[in-house]
Amino acid sequence: MQLPELDPARAALRAHVLQHSVRRGDFTLKSGAKSTWFLDTKQTACRPDGVVLMADVALSLIPDDADAIGGLTVGADPVAYAVAAIGATRGRHLASFTVRKEAKDHGVTGRIAGALQPGAKVVITEDTVTRGTSIMEAVGVVRAFGAEPVLITVIVDRGGTCGAMAAAAGVPFRPMLTAPDLGFPYGS
Repeated sequence: MQLPELDPARAALRAHVLQHSVRRGDFTLKSGAKSTWFLDTKQTACRPDGVVLMADVALSLIPDDADAIGGLTVGADPVAYAVAAIGATRGRHLASFTVRKEAKDHGVTGRIAGALQPGAKVVITEDTVTRGTSIMEAVGVVRAFGAEPVLITVIVDRGGTCGAMAAAAGVPFRPMLTAPDLGFPYGS
């Protein structure tokens, strides 16, 4: 099967994802759907060579006026922290943060943990998105906090439905890679 042509940075990220993050077999996805392939993109987001490749692509997508990057824990954490750290070495200063699954009721309360400030222009991220519900939850929490989502990006858009949800919420969606980029149809 011929894979789509990509720019060099995305092609290098795709090669890493295919080598380290794609598993083949019989899987039941979080949605309950059956699949013959599974993405464990933390295998890319947590390896030093994968971190650099992911950051290269993410930084090329992030608007210049963005102040912060983060999303729903645990999927967003390695992406947000790595992109912020690599970005800092390249003169891009992005605060990183996590959206907790539940509000904390002691210490610094609420669902936001990290360096996010009200009024910030925010990139919402995650490792893999299938349906888009988790990432849209993060958009809602960030807005309720008083920050403005200006982009959603993920390592891989597996399901092909997040773009429409993002558009309906008024946030641009630019995945680093898609299922078709990896040689798989959406939703398979």
